[in-house]
Amino acid sequence: MIQDVHNIQKMGYVDIDIDPTLDLFVEIQKLKKEKNAIILAHYYQDADIQDIADYIGDSLGLARQAQATNADMIVFAGVHFMAETAKILNPTKKVVLPDLNAGCSLSDSCPPFLFEKFIQQHPEHIVISYINCSAGIKALSDIICTSSNAQAIVESLSKEQKIIFAPDRNLGSYINKHTGRNMVLWNGACMVHEIFSLEKITKLKVRHPEAKVIAHPECEEAVLAIADFIGSTSQMLAFTQKDKCSEFIVATETGIIHQMIKNSPGKNFIPAPPTNACACNNCPHMKLNTLEKLYLCMKYELPELFMDETLRLAAKKPIDRMLTMSKELGIQ
Repeated sequence: MIQDVHNIQKMGYVDIDIDPTLDLFVEIQKLKKEKNAIILAHYYQDADIQDIADYIGDSLGLARQAQATNADMIVFAGVHFMAETAKILNPTKKVVLPDLNAGCSLSDSCPPFLFEKFIQQHPEHIVISYINCSAGIKALSDIICTSSNAQAIVESLSKEQKIIFAPDRNLGSYINKHTGRNMVLWNGACMVHEIFSLEKITKLKVRHPEAKVIAHPECEEAVLAIADFIGSTSQMLAFTQKDKCSEFIVATETGIIHQMIKNSPGKNFIPAPPTNACACNNCPHMKLNTLEKLYLCMKYELPELFMDETLRLAAKKPIDRMLTMSKELGIQ
């Protein structure tokens, strides 16, 4: 019997025993047809969730899919801010998330009430915020960006334009370095991308001298300095498909490696090691979503994401501007 809806929303996920004989892949496919639902999954999700998803992508691709879908229900296998983005773009559709507790360390590093004060300290600056932030931060921003389009968006603006970039200081620093800008950076970071060990990656290169290091721009500057390629998750995936190299050291969340192996089965992909012995290059927030929670979420259409309409409209403006600018700039 389904639990009290209020308790599910409070707890963050449906907690019901599932018949162990059920083929969840088959059952989820049935639910998709029955409910006219679409499953959007980020590259950092577990392999089984990626395999059942209708679309797998990075933040920019997921935002575009959320905007374009004709589904009645959007099932977002990712973290909370991603589901928020889907709701911002689709106010009349039901948006559900397997586990509402799937947050983001980067998003959490930028509370809206503190960021608003930060903006007030820098008049005449426009605000460009990385999509990995809450709806509250989006509502305070002029333009949203992703790691795929951030540099192009910044370069499209007048060099005289003063800019605040939030919340990721590493991505902002990377853009400053490659554009010659001096954007004011909010001091936020992703726990996964900050943990990679330069020393261990260097030792790994000694054992794999032909391997290329590929890194996400959320990584620290020391790691980016030794990378052969720097790009968003989708750009990294495309690079490994096109490049002739047969071995790669991957400095981002390990979930992307599933797609890399599927698209280039003859190549070897090595997760970049963290600074300690834990599996810190696995995002604990992304991994809160499981195939079981996904099934229960679809079956009971809970937990559902709700949003205040005033906040939604304010957060939608900079997202719309990003999508328009990306199209004008020819960013795929």
